[in-house]
Amino acid sequence: MITGRPKPTLTLAPDEQTQLHSLAASRTLPHALVARAKLVLWSAQGQSNTQIARRLRWRNATVGKWRQRFVEHRLAGLYDELRPGRPRSIEDDQIAALLKRTLSRKPTAGTHWSIRQAAQASGISRSTVHRLFQAFALQPHRSRSFKLSTDPFFVEKVRDIVGLYLHPPDHALVLCVDEKSQIQALNRTQPVLPMGLGYVEGITHDYVRHGTTTLFAALDVATGAVFTECKPRHRHQEFLSFLRRLDESVPAELDLHLIVDNYATHKHPKVRTWLAQRPRYHMHYTPTYSSWLNQVERWFGLITQRAIRRGTFTSVQDLIQKIDAFVQHYNRSSRPFVWTATADSILQKIARLCSRISGTRH
Repeated sequence: MITGRPKPTLTLAPDEQTQLHSLAASRTLPHALVARAKLVLWSAQGQSNTQIARRLRWRNATVGKWRQRFVEHRLAGLYDELRPGRPRSIEDDQIAALLKRTLSRKPTAGTHWSIRQAAQASGISRSTVHRLFQAFALQPHRSRSFKLSTDPFFVEKVRDIVGLYLHPPDHALVLCVDEKSQIQALNRTQPVLPMGLGYVEGITHDYVRHGTTTLFAALDVATGAVFTECKPRHRHQEFLSFLRRLDESVPAELDLHLIVDNYATHKHPKVRTWLAQRPRYHMHYTPTYSSWLNQVERWFGLITQRAIRRGTFTSVQDLIQKIDAFVQHYNRSSRPFVWTATADSILQKIARLCSRISGTRH
């Protein structure tokens, strides 16, 4: 029986075998490279080129080519060689000038560079500028807002609140408390067009206002459950009423650590007097301009996105009922937010931000 020319035995070193198995199991690498890694592994197991070609649906000559490439160049032989093409039409100096201009200067008319403006200023085509912006992750059309705290006790407050998140005290509840004020009961002027296959839900841009409510909320850091109450106004009287209901709901043997912001309602003399008469309450104020430290703000984002922003409400009472329904459903399967940032990591990040801003100290 004719079997063709005998092929040399293919042996793999242990490290080569490990790397080939990693390549063959990858779901992110190019498919051709994954197939070549499998080809070598199967060949090392003794399979013939014909068998491998049948499994990969390749020609025998292609299988033989890549097997020989591996024999001669080992792992490096499995990668595609650079192919000749048209010479580059843009020099490195032109690319560097484009990047420097975009990063260090503003256009004559405007606040940021567009692709068209950058192309005109550099003499490079718009398509090439677009590719270069993508390659270097330049996004002049976007901006990100930030606000640095001016609190003189910023470091101490960050360490205090983050310590409560990462190492909560025993026999105590850590509650993140805040208010979402002026929630509007908006009713669209025309019926909502339902979502369908190929098109999104349609709502009118205009609406009728039916009033507002304020949502008071206390988020239990340990369980993720939320205690809420809607009030018509946002004053210290409403905040005290909310605290009294909260006090009735928490067992008397537990201390309460409340994380709140610096809103005047939370520091009203009557609120301070009420808290002073109850030693189990411990107030922890977030630094100024640092509401991101309060986890209940994240929960406010959830209820806004899921129940309020796209809602249609015929009255304030209808709005309150739908908020209560969302809270009840949320608490049945609530989970705590996972806080992983340490105080040191937060302070280091802010220090890096300050180092990039002229005229700031840290």
